[in-house]
Amino acid sequence: MEIFVTHIRVFQRALIAFASLTVAASAHAQTKLLRFPAINGDRVAFTYAGDIWTASVAGGTAARITAHPGIEVFAQFSPDGKWLAFTGQYDGDEQVYVVPSGGGVPKQLTFYPARGPLTPRWGWENQVYGWTPDGKRIVFRSGRDSWTMSITRLYTVAVGGGPAEPMPMPEAGAGDLSADGSQVVYSPIFRDFRPEKRYSGGMANDLFVFNVKTGDAKRIIDDVRSDRDPMWMGGTIYFNSDRTGTFNLYAYDLATAKTTAVTHGTTWDVRWPGSDHAGRIVYELNGELQLLDTKSAKSTALRITVPDDGLWKRPSRVSAAGQIEDFDLSPKGERMVVAARGDIFTVPIEKGPTRNLTNSSGAHDREPAWSPDGARIAFISDKTGEEELYVIDQAGAGTPEQLTRGGSAQRFGLLWSPDGKRIAFRDKDGRVYAYSFEDRKVATIASTLRGQIGDYTWSAKGNYLAFSINGDNNFGRVYVWSPKDGQLHAATDGQFDANSPTWDPDGNYLYFLSDREFAPQISGAEFNYATNRSTGIFAVALRKSVKHPFPPQSDEVSVDEQVSGQAQEQAQAPTKAQAPTKAQAQKAVPAPAAAPAAEFTIDFDGLAERVTRVPVESDNLGGLRAIKGHLVFGVGAGFYYGRESDRTPALKLFAFKDRKVTTLVENAGGWAVSADGSKIVVRSAGQFALYDATAAGAASKKAVSTAGLMVDRDPTQEWNQIFHEVWRRYRDYFYVENMHGFDWAAIGKRYEGWLPFVAHRSDLNYVISEMVSELTVQHAYVAGGDFEIPSRVPVALPGARFALDAATGKYRIAKIYQGQNEEAIYRSPLTETGVNVAEGEYVLAIDGAELRADEDPYRLLRGKADRPVQLTVNTRPTTEGARSVTFNPIRNESDLAYLDWTQRNRQMVSRLSGGRLGYLHIPDMGGPGIREFIKWYYGQLDKEGLVVDVRANGGGNVSRMIIERLRRKLLGVNYGRVGSSLGNTYPDGVFIGPMATILDERSSSDGDIFPYMFKEAGLGLLIGRRSWGGVVGISGGVPLIDGGVINVPISGLASAKGEWVIEGYGVDPDIAVENDPKSVMAGRDPQLERTVVELLKQLEGKKVKLPPKPAAPVKAPPR
Repeated sequence: MEIFVTHIRVFQRALIAFASLTVAASAHAQTKLLRFPAINGDRVAFTYAGDIWTASVAGGTAARITAHPGIEVFAQFSPDGKWLAFTGQYDGDEQVYVVPSGGGVPKQLTFYPARGPLTPRWGWENQVYGWTPDGKRIVFRSGRDSWTMSITRLYTVAVGGGPAEPMPMPEAGAGDLSADGSQVVYSPIFRDFRPEKRYSGGMANDLFVFNVKTGDAKRIIDDVRSDRDPMWMGGTIYFNSDRTGTFNLYAYDLATAKTTAVTHGTTWDVRWPGSDHAGRIVYELNGELQLLDTKSAKSTALRITVPDDGLWKRPSRVSAAGQIEDFDLSPKGERMVVAARGDIFTVPIEKGPTRNLTNSSGAHDREPAWSPDGARIAFISDKTGEEELYVIDQAGAGTPEQLTRGGSAQRFGLLWSPDGKRIAFRDKDGRVYAYSFEDRKVATIASTLRGQIGDYTWSAKGNYLAFSINGDNNFGRVYVWSPKDGQLHAATDGQFDANSPTWDPDGNYLYFLSDREFAPQISGAEFNYATNRSTGIFAVALRKSVKHPFPPQSDEVSVDEQVSGQAQEQAQAPTKAQAPTKAQAQKAVPAPAAAPAAEFTIDFDGLAERVTRVPVESDNLGGLRAIKGHLVFGVGAGFYYGRESDRTPALKLFAFKDRKVTTLVENAGGWAVSADGSKIVVRSAGQFALYDATAAGAASKKAVSTAGLMVDRDPTQEWNQIFHEVWRRYRDYFYVENMHGFDWAAIGKRYEGWLPFVAHRSDLNYVISEMVSELTVQHAYVAGGDFEIPSRVPVALPGARFALDAATGKYRIAKIYQGQNEEAIYRSPLTETGVNVAEGEYVLAIDGAELRADEDPYRLLRGKADRPVQLTVNTRPTTEGARSVTFNPIRNESDLAYLDWTQRNRQMVSRLSGGRLGYLHIPDMGGPGIREFIKWYYGQLDKEGLVVDVRANGGGNVSRMIIERLRRKLLGVNYGRVGSSLGNTYPDGVFIGPMATILDERSSSDGDIFPYMFKEAGLGLLIGRRSWGGVVGISGGVPLIDGGVINVPISGLASAKGEWVIEGYGVDPDIAVENDPKSVMAGRDPQLERTVVELLKQLEGKKVKLPPKPAAPVKAPPR
């Protein structure tokens, strides 16, 4: 025994030694996904797993510089190598920090609140780019003075603290200074995080050299594709470009103006190069760092090992309550089943444990559906790499049973037949299937090329399936399918939109929703309509013999048959006892229990003509479900673009007995009805509750806790699943099947090789972004995911700008945004009534704390956004005679910056045109954009011409609404004697003068479509610069198991001739005009000025006005 134990101990020691060797070997292996490198002397700095590290230029083991739950990026060495500046989240949002290059305590230098947290395509606010050559200031990019995220600027801040100062270029992305600091090489555009490769649209980066002294800017690099990441070294500017299809380094000789390729990669892109300004460039390639000697043009791979502790990869037990995707209810309502964070759970309504049935960190299990007998739960899982159907015991016994195989597209919508013999489901291609447990086969029921079939429902015995299919008029039409004959039978005529069928439990009617209320709302801005509250509930009689579901009601006298019968028996009673009659004997014997009713039949002949309206007021109805004695449905709110609706959605019940509607739950966000129709579980404001499905059910509320939804999360497995799901979503939904001619399978396999090196959720977003960008398409977005983002400290903002007076060492109010205080979004705190402060005055203290020259004013405003703030101000830089001013702050000044810019433009147009031209700017094609159009269009119909400005328009979906109004033609004029003697246009809101649109490289998405359609409609000239070129559109994001989201480009725009347009190129102006920095710095706007000139040309010798009122007709007979 002792010998055996000894041998065991020796074997154990051998295993431990082997494990140690394995760990050691792993520790010294090359680490990948080293990002955002910088170099100085014998050290390189980079970000790995969200932290900053440094290593020797010879490679080896890296040393950690930062360790924080937030992300630290863009480390840049000071010229002397003693400091590292970086962008970090130490105190909430993204700010500029500095730390000794050997490690130490970071010091925060900037405090103006950063926008965000931003999605990956926007990068980070306050992105550090480098240092001034003297090592005294740090160069960073920010959008603090911009109204839109697409416009940013370069700033500097002193290493010792103080105010951030803008560099002179009005707009800038990446930049680098010459050795003497007199010139800057930069790109006016920032789009460096966009997942776009081989992009050739109007926003493709060009490089300029800007002379700080003269303000002149010279374009030096102008390729159709992007030229970015400029680095100034002596007489050469190095940069990164994908002009050959792959990002490589190039050198531009300032003396000869010649460009030479430096690297020649064809597989992996050069990413985020950084130089030491002395002949070396470090850059990312295939997740590793490469060091380029610019003299020899040779690159050397740096084999760096990062000995991190794998914090973000550690398995842990976490709550899934915040990632609930789907839910259902057991047949009698005892438990709820949910899909959350990729697992399937059952949750007790009141008592008992929460059960995790699948425990699958590496799979996305979703869309659970409880079987009618309560024994099993069906769900969809991608554990095989494709989405298949599974069933599992509801109590968690055993393992899931796979039902389907060979899947190759996303599947949804599991629905058991009431007899438990079939499961209906659908896929992304618009097909509906039925899986049969009897023969283990899948049958195709129906398909459509117009959207999805998602509202299918089984009849009570499972003999019929009803659903709606969109016709060529894009209206839904309800059909009934029978497994017996496999035929589709129309239940509605298709002339009006119909959907959401649901079967009467008694088998007499098929209920459905249909838009048949046509009385519209009328606009307050013009005499035009919008439909709202247009949906009603209807019933189709399934057989010709079925009675009207709502016959006339009449109060009638009820007769007590028992009392009446007893009186009649007494009147006819025999004088002596008699045996009961045969009828009496039969009456005394209890009747046998009725046999279960067979499935009903349907008279398909004339089915669509037997329609009755249910007496429920038309509204925004949805989610119809028929249960015994009631109809369950939701009432939604009207859609207001850019503001809250006038009511919240509600779950309601209609009772057949009294024909009344009652509200079960206000603010209902989703619900599931038990199979027996007795219970409803409702999601409201993120919480769940169970209700009785009765008119009095609101009082039966039982809260359902989701606190037990815990998953054993393995981040590495989750990340692997997410990567492959994203790949499948693009395969399934990309707007053209040929994936732009790329081998999507090969691309996926190539980037799959990076997965073992993902150490942080943001790394995964990067890997996915790189993969999808290979498709050369815009709108390929990825966002979110489960990683810690520190709480952002709200900063009190005054609607003003501070400037340090160098002569006195005191801050002054350099600018106050005037705002429009009658509108909440344009409230400017320092201009409100009772706030007595003026531009030019000194700010000596904030809430009693002295504002020193080495202080950033916004540090003293941190954490004060929700309360009044007191400023100590004076006309002199002294406390003598100072006064206190109290204001109510705002949290964001971008709306005020926008108003300031547009008001300046409006005033310029008025001044240059002598008041003849109107001006309106549309910031996007969403809620804010349509709001601004409505606000400014109608009030300028009296102008002779109109400037429509869509520069930096961020897109959306309302361009069609605006084009429809701008293209209205004057067909007539209404004149009256009183009130309309000057005439009103027919139709309403016609602008009768010439128009022109200004566009630029930031006119994006639907902001691309607008100028294209403006030109197609013949509305006027396009002036400015070529637009972004991104019109392959997206819909709502696809949720991932950890809360992340991706957007797949799913539809492209073609011209009326059937040709793809705009995507990847943009819209050309008729007249190209560039707003050069020097002009903008001088307060000019060449694009706007040229537009005014062109419109005034069209007005030369003309007076735009309505025709005069005709002479009054004389209809009296001549005398």
